[in-house]
Amino acid sequence: MYYDRSLKHEILKHLEYFPSVVILGARQVGKTTLVKMISKSIQRDTLYLDLELDSDINRLSEPEMFFNLNKSKCLIIDEVQRMPHLFPLLPSIIDQDRTAGRFILLGSANTHVLKLSSESLAGRVSYTELTGFLLEEVSDRNQMFDLWFRGMFPEAFQMMENEIRTIWFNSFVRTITERDLPQLGLKISSAIVSRFIRMIASNQGGIVNKRNLSNSLDISNAQVTEILDFFEAIFIIRKLEPYFINIGKRLVKSPKVYIRDSGLVHFMNGLQDMNALMGSQLAGSSWEGFCIEQIIGSLGDKFSYFFYRTQDLAECDLVICKGDKPVVCVEVKLSSTPKRSRSFTQVINDLGTDDNFILIPECATEYPLSENILVTDNAKLIVRLKNY
Repeated sequence: MYYDRSLKHEILKHLEYFPSVVILGARQVGKTTLVKMISKSIQRDTLYLDLELDSDINRLSEPEMFFNLNKSKCLIIDEVQRMPHLFPLLPSIIDQDRTAGRFILLGSANTHVLKLSSESLAGRVSYTELTGFLLEEVSDRNQMFDLWFRGMFPEAFQMMENEIRTIWFNSFVRTITERDLPQLGLKISSAIVSRFIRMIASNQGGIVNKRNLSNSLDISNAQVTEILDFFEAIFIIRKLEPYFINIGKRLVKSPKVYIRDSGLVHFMNGLQDMNALMGSQLAGSSWEGFCIEQIIGSLGDKFSYFFYRTQDLAECDLVICKGDKPVVCVEVKLSSTPKRSRSFTQVINDLGTDDNFILIPECATEYPLSENILVTDNAKLIVRLKNY
């Protein structure tokens, strides 16, 4: 089944103005499927190349000649980070004919692609990120819990059998640890990298403790940082930085780390069904990570995102800022009857936000918990923030 992706219309708009459009996102997140659907709406002919295929790599053995022969087409190049030598060539090719929509470049390594393209394609490119499925893309609201449990990767979400989904995730993890990361330059053994990501998954949304990770895996602090950076670059983890204000408080300074896909979290923790998840100590942090990913995935660069925690445990799961100014505080609860906490109230007082929300799984009608705290659910909050 094909689900219409929210990013489709934004990409089509960008193709009207920019010679090249870069679509970034994790492996298996649906970039290829999306771009093949988009190609049906593009006015010019399209030509798709997959740089995981030797045959398509061979077609680019003389890239300048190939690009000139196909300059009337929109060239779609998938896994473009595998041929970094293309990037220095593209500016001159584009400058010979700055027609909009000449190239669509797909990449699953954020830092690598951004570094290469920003050095060479300045003023000639737009960037977008395709996330896993968003709630607004799943037509039936009753599927929200399925999306949380199975995860947001399109294939995994549509697999009804838990056993088959487990096999899929096992293959996914092996591919990124044994092939993708080494190809990008990570020189730490895949066995250590696999153990590393499982340790992160077991502490979903936890504060990074590099010393504990280095001691447990017998690697250096620098190697811990390197692995984290690589996993962030391929869109597997999200580092949520702490928000700082000059209020004279002792604040937690390390980032929180989330596995971005909830289904991957559940696989790595051996949670085979919804009953196992709901009976697990991981349920609350998994739900928190899912909600944060949905909010950031839906709103994108419109805001910046942080968490807030003081040494005396005043805490907020998500601080949403416009520029440097905090405008919204969000506390995520896996509960249908949330209570106002002294901790959250203290955060609101510290940050001075007028709009504050407690996010629960389902809320038929929003209601105030206090004068400046509203109880809502993910879908309603996202609609509010899109209109902010």
